[in-house]
Amino acid sequence: MLERFHVSDEDAIRINHEKMHSVTKQIFSKMGLSNDDAELSADVLIYADLNGVDTHGVSNMLRSYVRMYQLDKANPRPSIKVVKESISTAALDGDMGLGLHTAPFAMKMAIEKAKKSGVGIVTLNNAGHLGAAGFHAKLAVDADMIGVCMSGGGGFAMLPTFGSEPRFGTQPIAWAAPANKEAYFMFDAAMTQVAGNKIKLLERLETPVAANWIANQDGSPIDEEKLLIKENFHEDGRMKDLHMLPLGGDRENGSHKGYGFAAIVDIMCSMLGGAQAGFLGGSGHYFAAYNIDSFSDINLFKQNMDDFLKGLKDTPPAPGHKRVLYPGLAEYESRLERSKNGIPYHPEVIEWFESITSELEIKLEW
Repeated sequence: MLERFHVSDEDAIRINHEKMHSVTKQIFSKMGLSNDDAELSADVLIYADLNGVDTHGVSNMLRSYVRMYQLDKANPRPSIKVVKESISTAALDGDMGLGLHTAPFAMKMAIEKAKKSGVGIVTLNNAGHLGAAGFHAKLAVDADMIGVCMSGGGGFAMLPTFGSEPRFGTQPIAWAAPANKEAYFMFDAAMTQVAGNKIKLLERLETPVAANWIANQDGSPIDEEKLLIKENFHEDGRMKDLHMLPLGGDRENGSHKGYGFAAIVDIMCSMLGGAQAGFLGGSGHYFAAYNIDSFSDINLFKQNMDDFLKGLKDTPPAPGHKRVLYPGLAEYESRLERSKNGIPYHPEVIEWFESITSELEIKLEW
């Protein structure tokens, strides 16, 4: 993540990832999830924290999920239904369960289908937020496959180019591929100028939003840095009277490309599985697994990936820059550092944990 999103070393409270996982799992269990689903849900959040994707870890998302369960807006014990199925495809109904634990079911089904037919594609409708999309794409990498995960739901965040009313969520796309010696490739990004949760993260850090990341209520881009405060947000974290811009910001800088990708995500995630578009009340997720062995030798593929990724990171840097990164390398380095030294959290996050564990009668032992 950009430096502006990081908790300063002076403020950060570092917590061992296994201890944070244990507490997070207990919180999910108190919300009514089965032991396996509570474990899996904690896995998704700690994956994000270890990878440096703080926006999708426990800092932002866990309190949101707890609120949803307490308001009966998410089903802690969903019964996933197969709506339609073929040898290589399936359409699932998530029974209002969070994507944290229903999405892995869908991706694993895609992987099993890819083992038999080369490619497996599964849609999941009627399911809530799935956390970091990269977690689900990586499940395919673990099976020596290429993995794709997309999520489209809600029309509350992103404006279409030239629009004044939101028509999309943040529409994340994760695309992952295995390598051999190099860290696996992982592209995981929202189709907005900046991930929605990062906006809330900046408010906590008292750091301004960059120019052309967000727009005024009338759709006009805000072309200077803007410091957001708590009064700029609804209780659920959505911004008040402000909107998110597509990747590119404005038309001159390519916002039509971010807008187009956002539309594709909605089509593949919602309509393909039989739901309406997000802004019309639908929501959904999309999962694909490509069995590399059905196309080429897996060992040759990984060697070619190593050569490719090493070639990218060995690219001579431009003036003012130390090195070139490829998608997934910074996350790999974060996993190593945070696994060893603990995950850095803002003091406000730790205060929330102290409050919620007291409320739920969970013994907090960092």
